[in-house]
Amino acid sequence: WNPDWPADVKIRVGTTESIMTALTRRQFLQGATGLLAAHAVPLMAAPQALTPRQPEGPFYPVELPLDNDNDLTRVEGQPEPATGEITDLAGHILDRNGRALSGLRIEIWQCDINGRYRHPRDRGERPADPGFQGFGHTVTDSDGRYRFRTIRPAPYTGRTPHIHVAVYPAGTAPFITQLYVAGEPRNAEDFLYQRIPEAQRPLITTGFRPSQATPGNLTAAWDIVLGVTPA
Repeated sequence: WNPDWPADVKIRVGTTESIMTALTRRQFLQGATGLLAAHAVPLMAAPQALTPRQPEGPFYPVELPLDNDNDLTRVEGQPEPATGEITDLAGHILDRNGRALSGLRIEIWQCDINGRYRHPRDRGERPADPGFQGFGHTVTDSDGRYRFRTIRPAPYTGRTPHIHVAVYPAGTAPFITQLYVAGEPRNAEDFLYQRIPEAQRPLITTGFRPSQATPGNLTAAWDIVLGVTPA
């Protein structure tokens, strides 16, 4: 017995038995049960805002390129890579609860540095860049990640720089949108960009920043959030 111990705590010398006078057995069991129940309830992430849809546009490829991959900056048989600011574009495809959507096909297509699409309806006067593939696809991994090597999008008459994007969830229609460049002055006058409510524009806009890993190149990170359930 130690006279300095509080009066409501007593320990018998030579044993590990404790006598609790401030907390009855019933109170203890009730508290423990409540604590366990609280930890048994999973914490749900706050729902994420869905990525806005946008039109497909008129220049989805009529015929896919033979080297149909996720590197748009190289074309088989062409000695020179694409002209433009080479960009590593990567991100995740998620559901509204932040869970990864794996195994989804994602496609991108865009004009080259001269504003030309690889499409027969493109009547642009400037020559097309033979080193730019113009279209690419990949499939998300187990963490919902995707990655493309492309160029910073270029403008053409009537449109701000943008990249077209299509995602193909199983059992539902393709999700189609467009990605824009943060800080691009032409965004303020682009009719499709302005259709998106101002509060939602950050969901389809991202920065194209200098790469730390590859000097001279750019990087862009962009997550897509869909209103679907993981398979």
